[in-house]
Amino acid sequence: MMKNKEKSSKGSFKAFLKSRKARHGSMAAVLVIGAVALVVVLNIVVGLLVERFPNLKMDLTSNSAYALSDDTSDFMSHLDKDVTMYILSTENSFVENGEYFVQAKNLLEKMEAASDGKFTVSYVDTTSNPSFTNKYKNIDWTSKDTMAVMECGDRYQGVKTDDCFTYDEQYLSAGYYQVNGTTIEQATVTSAMKVTTENQVVVDFITGNQETDFTSLKSLISNNAYDVREVSLLTGDLDDEAQFAIIYAPKVDLDAASVEKIEKWLDNDGKYGRNLIYIPAPENADTPNAESLIEEWGLKLTDGFVYETSEDHLLSNSDMFVFITDFTDYYTDNLKNKNIPVMVYQTRGIEITDENNAHALLNASDHAGVFPLDGDESFKPEDGITGKQIAVAAEGIKSSSDAESRVIIFGSDRMFSSEFITMNSINNAEFFMSVLNTIADKSDESVTITGKKLDNTELGVTDINTTGAMNVIFIGVIPVAILIAGIIVWLRRRHM
Repeated sequence: MMKNKEKSSKGSFKAFLKSRKARHGSMAAVLVIGAVALVVVLNIVVGLLVERFPNLKMDLTSNSAYALSDDTSDFMSHLDKDVTMYILSTENSFVENGEYFVQAKNLLEKMEAASDGKFTVSYVDTTSNPSFTNKYKNIDWTSKDTMAVMECGDRYQGVKTDDCFTYDEQYLSAGYYQVNGTTIEQATVTSAMKVTTENQVVVDFITGNQETDFTSLKSLISNNAYDVREVSLLTGDLDDEAQFAIIYAPKVDLDAASVEKIEKWLDNDGKYGRNLIYIPAPENADTPNAESLIEEWGLKLTDGFVYETSEDHLLSNSDMFVFITDFTDYYTDNLKNKNIPVMVYQTRGIEITDENNAHALLNASDHAGVFPLDGDESFKPEDGITGKQIAVAAEGIKSSSDAESRVIIFGSDRMFSSEFITMNSINNAEFFMSVLNTIADKSDESVTITGKKLDNTELGVTDINTTGAMNVIFIGVIPVAILIAGIIVWLRRRHM
């Protein structure tokens, strides 16, 4: 009896294998296995390709958190020297510090790819190789903040963690370091510029007169591979090798001795070749010594602040002292986009008293006016309008047969605040660096790269064509394809 049952079951199984259901089921199983295998193979291949070519990684985040800025890509693609960035950690330990370090790693890989082999990132485990740092004697290793070393030939520089990441101020005030953004692009480009630039131009910031905080402007200049220093004329002199000196919004007037030192430095024994940038402080309009200095160069500050009434120049109808300016013919050749304006706020005007040796660099419109320093509520905007453009940045020049010295005035210190310098919608940082780069005969364009945050990394599509295409794909093509596939399966199964 048992044998008959076994024969019966075996016969039934053989009959099932020969049936149409088995054939179709087998085909379905083969298709499923094939599809899964294809997906696995494609995933492996794509992973290997992305590892080999980091630029194949797609960044669909709304704020391009994993994409290089144009400035970074441009800089890396034009590197003509071999540069190595040694990160003082194992790769695994680096990314284990959190999502922003993963982001930084991805950005560094894309920089490598953009450089066509000129820029290399290498991870060094200093725990197992503690002697690695011995050859970099000019780096302060007592500080634990050095994250990496940038090296080009025999030139090198330490890269600090604080330069590569930003921190939440609320946590920072409590003594905790909570990373909330990465500035790895700017830090990397800045360090690479410095180790590849052999003769850096020296810029002296003159201190000792209660200057407004010039950290943002100093960082901008330093980030563009200038050697930035600070000098107090009360106790010392300007550097002989300095090509630029900057007086940034002094709340106290220069004394006569300081003015004399500056004049002597600018003259350079008749050889010239030096440049003073003067930026007045709105809080201090009483600066007779400083103004006597600039008046010798065909320039004079207005006795009041410039306001704008032209709607084409105003950013807000509620504040006439915040407005965009017009370029003249000077220092615009190195700008990447001349259509982006420079913005000023609470700026002094500049009168050109010697048109043979001085000229405007930035102008307000011919609908602008000057609000007197002693003006009150009875002053009407139309009272100060002259019908002529008012300079808000200008320069005076003295020259010898071989060189020129300049005094350049920017009427507003607010235009170089951290807020204005980091705004991509205005050209304040780029124009300032264009002035320095042109005078210093540096062909490099200014590099100002904003940081990246991961607060808003959802799928970001703002382009109309892309939005339309994605709508067609996700709302039309995919649902219709699924519907057709379902109908085909249903019809096939119906006739089985």
